Amino acid sequence: MLVNLISRIGYRGIRNIISVGRMTLFFLSGVKNCFVYPFQLPKILDHTWFIGAKSIVVIILTALFTGMVLGLQGYYSLVKVGSEAALGSVVALSLVRELGPVFTAIMITARAGSAMAAEIGVMRISEQVDALVTMDIHPVRFIFSPRIVAAVISFPLLTALFDVIGIFGGYFTGSIMLGVEGGIYMDHVISSVEIFDINGGFIKAIVFSLVVTATCCYRGFYTHLQGHEAIGARGVSMSTTNAVVQSCVLILISDFIITYFLV
Repeated sequence: MLVNLISRIGYRGIRNIISVGRMTLFFLSGVKNCFVYPFQLPKILDHTWFIGAKSIVVIILTALFTGMVLGLQGYYSLVKVGSEAALGSVVALSLVRELGPVFTAIMITARAGSAMAAEIGVMRISEQVDALVTMDIHPVRFIFSPRIVAAVISFPLLTALFDVIGIFGGYFTGSIMLGVEGGIYMDHVISSVEIFDINGGFIKAIVFSLVVTATCCYRGFYTHLQGHEAIGARGVSMSTTNAVVQSCVLILISDFIITYFLV
């Protein structure tokens, strides 16, 4: 029994190492093919529309209520020490440095990342990926590379939108509902947020775009390698679930690493 346990642990460890190596090669191949002529501009625009423009509504709603909650919680925390005037700084810095990039990436993962994994997974089980190879079309360049470019364009723009809407959500709660002077709120927002904070948020957004796109596309592309219990539609559903969960975990891990080096 002990031998079987050690064997299973070793097999699972080797399989995970192989998976990491395969994902690394998949990601590097996709990035390299982003710079190979001819550029796939129509596909890039199509994916930018899907990842970016079609996520605007959910980003606005999430940002608005996130800012409102921050304004509400921040006010009742600051009023205890007589510092409610600093509410604008608390809301703005929380959004720009952390919550904006992280929440934006998670919401895009839930909306667009899951769709990417499912779409590519269906292409794999229906042998469309094999058909691309047969027609001498590089499947990674055709499927993955345009999505990388689209995500790198979309994530920072949606993060900026999240930050702005979230700040106004905090303004609505703090100034309109709770009576903090609006001019003081906005003055603290302007004076507290520096270019370093904004750049840090954009760096996180770009890293998250690579993490989410690579994870979701990889899981869909290699749906067929999940095991005998994951065949057909069940395999696609497992790929989509794994893609979303792993993307969210990797977002939080990479957020900590980037924050550690930026602080």
